[in-house]
Amino acid sequence: MKNEAGHGAGTAPAISMIGTRAMLFEAPGDFTMAQQRRIWALMDALQGRPDVQELIPGVTNLMLIFSAPPESPQAVAEWLRHAWDTLPERHIEGRLFDIGVRYGGALGGDLAAVCAHAGLPPEEVIAIHHGGEYTVCAIGSAPGFGYLHGLDPRIATPRKTVPSLNMPAGTVIIGGMQAGISALTGPNGWNSIGYAELRLFDPYRQPPALFAVGDRIRFYPESIEL
Repeated sequence: MKNEAGHGAGTAPAISMIGTRAMLFEAPGDFTMAQQRRIWALMDALQGRPDVQELIPGVTNLMLIFSAPPESPQAVAEWLRHAWDTLPERHIEGRLFDIGVRYGGALGGDLAAVCAHAGLPPEEVIAIHHGGEYTVCAIGSAPGFGYLHGLDPRIATPRKTVPSLNMPAGTVIIGGMQAGISALTGPNGWNSIGYAELRLFDPYRQPPALFAVGDRIRFYPESIEL
């Protein structure tokens, strides 16, 4: 795994047009908080550009939606590269959520697969999972779904080649080096290790999404069924 990239380290970011009114900025290197904080800084700097209508942060990437097709995409790309090289990281002090998890059982059916991949007993995998603190880096994929940084690499597990067809909302999941909680019931290729009783998205709530970028999450075991 690469080291956390500092300014001027690693390869250059990838910048590409998506259609005529959108541009995707992709940070180089691994999924680290250093890179994610620089994405947040870039997002802040772009707020003042009159040609940008909407900004959609992702996991070490940022989508720009323009109010009109840019006359010179190359000039925008050069502005982004300069900002990326010079801006300091932005630290967001989000809220802290303590979330109880029912580990294992029918709703944590992939716990055995995670244990097999990690070469660790389930008790240790569970202890490692709830022993860390996670940061919400981006909201997306499904309404209210938060991509979490902070998963211990010892229990990182690739996504499944055959997804579960009806994974319930609230399932606590691992996908590669990312952790999360499923926001909607439906097909899902991440690995289920438990269940949390909470609603990540409610259209009648203000704001509708429970989590926001920069929020921190700590898990604790409500129960363990092996």
